[in-house]
Amino acid sequence: MAISKLKLSGSTDGKGILLPTVATPGTLIHTAHATSLDEIWIYAANFDSVDRELTIEFGEAAQNIIVGVPNQEGLIQVIPGFILTNSLIVRAYADVTNKVYIFGWVHRVS
Repeated sequence: MAISKLKLSGSTDGKGILLPTVATPGTLIHTAHATSLDEIWIYAANFDSVDRELTIEFGEAAQNIIVGVPNQEGLIQVIPGFILTNSLIVRAYADVTNKVYIFGWVHRVS
């Protein structure tokens, strides 16, 4: 068994992913591997002056995880190492455009 630490596939060079979308389908965060297990760690940061609501579509839109993201309080853990495979997709959107960023990584177990 090998474990690799990878950037979220929706990230450019490992940078945060800005959420311009406010409804489903959300912004692409990560596409899981077709056969290996992806252990996904996601954090959110809210750069607005008020608290915001974040929706994570984990694997499909029907499996939404909704969390409040306090304003300007740093990184808030949203997904604590949940596992996906079979090319399933993680997407996200907030209740306002361009104020919430997603950060994180993947441990790929193959």
